[in-house]
Amino acid sequence: MAKIKLTKNEQKAQKDALKMYQRYLPTLTLKKQQLQSEIRTIDEKAKAVRAEKKALEADFEKWISVFGEKEAFKPGMVTVDNIKKGWGNIAGVKIPVYEGADFGRGDYDLYETPLWIDLAADRMEKALELDLQAEVLDEQVRLLEKELRTTTQRVNLFEKVKIPETKANIKKIGVFLGDEQVAAVVRSKISKRKLQAGASSAEEDEEEI
Repeated sequence: MAKIKLTKNEQKAQKDALKMYQRYLPTLTLKKQQLQSEIRTIDEKAKAVRAEKKALEADFEKWISVFGEKEAFKPGMVTVDNIKKGWGNIAGVKIPVYEGADFGRGDYDLYETPLWIDLAADRMEKALELDLQAEVLDEQVRLLEKELRTTTQRVNLFEKVKIPETKANIKKIGVFLGDEQVAAVVRSKISKRKLQAGASSAEEDEEEI
């Protein structure tokens, strides 16, 4: 605990600081809860997107195997040319938002490849798009978790350090000022008694003369 001045001005400064901490703490706590809720929601969404991709890929494998020409489709036949992202805001945190993607098709001979290749490429695009969605959702979670760590540190600082410390300071200053006031009263009474005693002694001397 830092050394503080035991004065009325310092007491006021500590009381003002306490009011500030108590005013901002509920806002920080609410932000922390909001971030935790949003992270859970986005994380669940990312899991759902990955589960959808996994199911699509499993269906894709079965679908291709039906034609007996699985080796005809190569992953390089579909490429991601451009990822479109916008920006959103959650609890004051700027996050990327997936808005789509442009896909390219590899060169292949329409005469030498099976007729189902175009349909397979469409499904591969869908799988890639789900992957891109999941990656953006992961980035949202990463950014929100970073903000959550900072917010949690602030909540803990206010709750466990600043507020108890400030209350202790206010109490310490109050006790000191109270003791000073009592001491001042005692000194005043002693001075008064001395003055009274001095006056009585002077009167007695005058009577003797």
